Amino acid sequence: MSVKAPRQRVHPPIASGRARSLPFQVAAVCWVDLLGYGGMIGAADFNPIAPQAKTAITRLRAFHRIVAEHSGRNFRTLVLNDGAVAYRDLSLRSSGVTYDFLTRSFALFRALDESERRNGWYGSRMVLATGFRAKGSRRTIDHASGQVSSILARMKAGQIAPEEAVREAASIDRYFDVLPQLQANFAFTKAYVADVAGSGAGLGGPRFFVDTSIFDDGVPAWVRADKPIEFKDDRLGLGAEFAPVSELTPPGHTTPDVPGMRDALQIAEAIAPSAGVREFIRAVR
Repeated sequence: MSVKAPRQRVHPPIASGRARSLPFQVAAVCWVDLLGYGGMIGAADFNPIAPQAKTAITRLRAFHRIVAEHSGRNFRTLVLNDGAVAYRDLSLRSSGVTYDFLTRSFALFRALDESERRNGWYGSRMVLATGFRAKGSRRTIDHASGQVSSILARMKAGQIAPEEAVREAASIDRYFDVLPQLQANFAFTKAYVADVAGSGAGLGGPRFFVDTSIFDDGVPAWVRADKPIEFKDDRLGLGAEFAPVSELTPPGHTTPDVPGMRDALQIAEAIAPSAGVREFIRAVR
């Protein structure tokens, strides 16, 4: 990924005499959405109870179900109507985590593709990208934690019965929500912008596009992919290379390192926007 750097850039100091670490996370994100869904709803005049909307709603529910079935502790997702994002912070020491995210993303894409084809729908497009992310806000998490602590304290003091404590905890409402892992997450930005660019940027059709920054020395032999496509957004100063992947063959050895895959530090060095950032990352390594 290439990003236009401001004229003056201040880099965090590298600590000495203690364990070194990055002041940001290296993230992988895959964004997937249903092709042609807006047109299906538009044909029903955006009326969800119109007879013409039945197929679109059925398609949306199938999409949500498949995403839920593929979600887990190491593949967390957020669904936004006809789109979904999966995300994970990568390991600074093991490329096996990068490989795991790639294979889980491909499994989700394959399941969605099979569902779409079976029902004669338009298919889905998935873009997997890497990038840096700032450490996110815990505002909602801390607020909910405070409410739970208050309930537990009152129960301990005998002010409320355990049954009432359970009812109160279950009825906690969130009036503001934030997912820390997706805030200032530039992997998410890259994946979303590339997907929106679509066929105009050479990223058209129901395919699985993978940021080649996750690969070490080109696309590995165990990955079947068409020729990588150069992507660039001049307005944002954002660039990447995406390989349209059609098949993955398990390479055998997958932990802690996988042949042809990069860990977070290697990816960070590859996508660093300036020589200063690359130097900083090398010092951490």
